[in-house]
Amino acid sequence: MPIILVAFLLILVSVQGAQSISMASGTETFVEKSSQLYQDFDHLYMNIFGTEAIVIIIEDGQVNDPAVLQAMDRLDHMSSSLPGVVGVQSAATIVKDANYGLTGDASLPEDKAELQSLIDNYVPGYLMPDDTHTLIYVETSGSLSDEQKQEILREIETSVSLAEFPPDYNIVVTGDPAFMVSMNNAMMSSMGVLLGLSVVLMIVVLFLVFGHVRWRLMPLAIVLLGIIYTFGAMGYLEIPLSMVSMAAFPVLIGLGIDYAIQFHNRIEEELERGESPAEAVVDTIKHTGPAVLIALIITALGFFSLLTSSVPMIQDFAKLLLIGIVMCFLASLFVGVTVIYGLDNMQSIRKERFGHISLRNRKNSEASSPVEPQPDILDRFLGRTTHFTIKHPFMILSIAVLLCAGGLAADTQVPIQTDTETFVPQDLPALIDLTHLSDITGGEEQLNIIIKTDNVADPEVLGWMDEFSAHEVNSRNNIQGAESMASVIKSMNGGVIPASESEIRTLYEQMPDQQKDRLMYGENMLLLNLNIGDATATLGMEGLEVLTDIVREDMLWMSPPPGMTATITGSSVVFIEVIGALTSGRIFMTYLGLSMVFGGLLLIYRDILKALVPVVTMFMVVGWSGGLMYVMGMEYTPMTATLGALILGVGSEYAVLMMERYFEEKEKGATPEEAMTEAGVKIGKAIVTSGLTTLFGFCALVASDFVIISSFGMITVIDVALALFATFVVFPPVMVLLDNFREKRKAQKIITAGSFEDNIETIELAKHNTEPEADAF
Repeated sequence: MPIILVAFLLILVSVQGAQSISMASGTETFVEKSSQLYQDFDHLYMNIFGTEAIVIIIEDGQVNDPAVLQAMDRLDHMSSSLPGVVGVQSAATIVKDANYGLTGDASLPEDKAELQSLIDNYVPGYLMPDDTHTLIYVETSGSLSDEQKQEILREIETSVSLAEFPPDYNIVVTGDPAFMVSMNNAMMSSMGVLLGLSVVLMIVVLFLVFGHVRWRLMPLAIVLLGIIYTFGAMGYLEIPLSMVSMAAFPVLIGLGIDYAIQFHNRIEEELERGESPAEAVVDTIKHTGPAVLIALIITALGFFSLLTSSVPMIQDFAKLLLIGIVMCFLASLFVGVTVIYGLDNMQSIRKERFGHISLRNRKNSEASSPVEPQPDILDRFLGRTTHFTIKHPFMILSIAVLLCAGGLAADTQVPIQTDTETFVPQDLPALIDLTHLSDITGGEEQLNIIIKTDNVADPEVLGWMDEFSAHEVNSRNNIQGAESMASVIKSMNGGVIPASESEIRTLYEQMPDQQKDRLMYGENMLLLNLNIGDATATLGMEGLEVLTDIVREDMLWMSPPPGMTATITGSSVVFIEVIGALTSGRIFMTYLGLSMVFGGLLLIYRDILKALVPVVTMFMVVGWSGGLMYVMGMEYTPMTATLGALILGVGSEYAVLMMERYFEEKEKGATPEEAMTEAGVKIGKAIVTSGLTTLFGFCALVASDFVIISSFGMITVIDVALALFATFVVFPPVMVLLDNFREKRKAQKIITAGSFEDNIETIELAKHNTEPEADAF
C-alpha cells in the first residue's frame, strides 16, 4: 500500500511538472549556443537583420489596380500593429513612401498613371514579380515562439478578410513560418493518433502472445505510468519537446514494456512452481532484478553516445531516453511487482474463503505434486531454433558475418535525405502554398554576408559589395541575384555608385527607414544577400555545401578593402552544419556506443566472454540494418540518423537478458548446450513478447503521412526484428562456441597442471628410491 500511495502522489507531481514542457524549434535546438556558428547567425544576423516573413500572395488580377493597393494599405496597417511584427513590406508602403519623398503626401495616388509611374520606378521586383502577382511580406522577429507565430498567423488571416480585397483576386497566406507552424501542428496531431494506434496494436500482441500469464495487459499500464513520470521529469529538468525528441516516446514504450514483461513473466514462472506470492516476488527480484538492471545500464550506455552529438535536440533526445528508461524500470520494479503481488494475494484469499482451501494446504499440495505446464507452440519453436543454431554454429556464423560485412559496405552508399519539404505529406495545404510561392519567386533561399566596416558610406566599401555581387551572379549559375545597400544606391543614382561619401549619405537620407534597416545597421554594419533560389531542392545538401564553400573562397580571392570584414551566415549555412552533424556523426556515435557497451559489460562482469558476445551480436545487426536499407532503397533522415544507438539500446537488452538466464541455468549444473536451450525457452517467450509488442507498436508509425515519421517507424521495425532474430540465431552459437572453447582451455590447463605435478612426484619418488643404492656403494 505505501508503494501504491507514493506512485499515485508521483503521478500528481508529474502532471504538475508536465505543465512546464515547452515546444522548441529555434536555432538553439540545432546549434550549440557557445559555437561560433550560433554567434554569427543568432546574435549577429538574426538579432540585427534577421526576420521571418509571412508572405501574402495577391494574384489573378491586375496588381496595379488602385482598389488592390488600397486594400493592401489597410492590411499593412492592421498587420504592422500586431505584437511580434517588426515591419511590413508591400507595393503600397513603397509607393506611399516614394510619394511622400516627392510630394510630401504620404498617401496612395488616386490617378492610375501616376500610380503606375511610382510602381515602375520604386517598387522592387521581389514585391511585384509580374503583372498578375504581388507579394506582401509581414516580417516577424526571429525569436518568436511557435505559439506566438501561430497567433500572428491567425490575426493576419483575420486581417486579410477585413481588408476588403476585390472579389476577383485570390489571397494566399504562406511563407516559412506558416509552413513550419502548419507542419508542427499536423505532426503533433499525427503523433497523437499514431501513438493511440500503437497502443491498440500492443494490446493485440499482448493478448495473442502473452496469454500464458494472468493480467496480460498490465505491462502496458505500467509502461504508461513510466511515461507519465518521464513527462514530469521533462518539465522539471526543462527539457524541451522538439521534432526529434518526440520520437523518444515510441522508443520508451517499446523498451519500458520489456521491463514490465520480464518481471511479470518471472513472477508467473515462480508461482507455477508452487511458490507463495511472497516467495515468487523474492525470487523474481533476486534473479530477474539484477538481469534487467544490467540490461538497463547497457541500454543507457548505448544511448549515452547520443550525448556526444553537437546538435542540442539530439542531446535532448538522449536525455529523454535515459530518463525514460529509468522511470519505466522503477515503475516496473516497484509498482508492477507490487500490484501483481497484491492481486495474487487477493486471489489466494478469495480461493481460501470460498474454496475452503487454506493457502498453506494449497502450497503444500502444489509442492508435493507440481504440475509441469505443457510446452506450447512458441516454446517448441524456440527450443528447436536454439538447438539447430547450436548444432550448426559455423554455417550460421559464416552467413551472418558475410551479410554483416556486405551491409557495412552498402551502408556507406545509403543516401541522406535533407530536404525538409519531402518529409511532410505532399498534399499538405501549407506545402502546396509554399511551393506556389517558390514558383512565383523562383525560390527565396539566401546566403547572407554580414560586412563590418568603419564607414557604411565609404564608396570603396559599396564598390566592393557591387563588384563581388556582380561576380557571384555572373559566375555562379545557382546564384540568381544579389541585394545590398550597393544595389539600392545604384538604382537611386542612375545605375552607378556615387564617388563621394556625402552623395551616398544624401541618398541614405532619402531612403525609407524600413528599407534602410533591412540592409544597414548603424555606422558599421551592412548586409549582402545572395539569392540562391530553391537550392536545397535543386542542389541537395551536398551541392549547397559546395556552393557555400565556393562563395567563401571567392571572398578570400576578392578580398574586402582594409578595415572591412565579411562573414557568411544564414539559415542555409546553419542547416548545412546541422545536417552534417546529424548524418556524418551517426557512424561515430554507433561505434562509440559499441565501445561503451563493451566497456560497461566488462566493468560489470569482469569477464571478457560476457562483455564480448552481446556486442558481437549487436554489431551484426548494425551491419544487416545498413545492408537492408540499401537493398530497399531507403534513405537516412535527421530522425533515422540516431538509429545506430537505438539498435544498441534495444538489441543489447535482449542479448543481456538471454545471457543472464544462460548462466543461471549453467549454475544449476546444465551443460552449455542444455543451458542455452533452456534459456531460449524460459526467457525467450518473454523476449519474443516484448520484441513483438515493440515491433507492432512501431508498425503504427509506418502508417504516418509524414515521410520522416514513417521512415523512422519502418527502419525501427526492421531493426527490432533483426535484433530479435540475432538474439535467437546468432547469440546462442556464439555464446556456446566461445564458452565451450573457454571450458576446454580451462580443462586443458587443469590437465597440464595435474600432469606437471604428477611428473614432479615421480621424479621425487625415483630420486628417493635411488638414494639407498647410492649409500650401498
